[in-house]
Amino acid sequence: MAACGAKHALSFSIAAECSVSKARACTMVLPHAIVETPVFMPVGTQGTLKGLTSEQLDELGCRIILGNTYHLGNRPVCLR
Repeated sequence: MAACGAKHALSFSIAAECSVSKARACTMVLPHAIVETPVFMPVGTQGTLKGLTSEQLDELGCRIILGNTYHLGNRPVCLR
């Protein structure tokens, strides 16, 4: 349990919610970035992204990538 006044590494807050569809706009505060949802989130299978170059990810403003931790542990990825 965190000590009183300790800052959490991750936080999640709901900015808006649709009363009809229950769709939500949220903000995730991560150690490396603030990510607003909904967001384009590519999946890195076996430690790599397929079909997109790093330049394309930059152009798209990609702020987060899903990665399988099992594969990342076996095949670490070097980020710029």
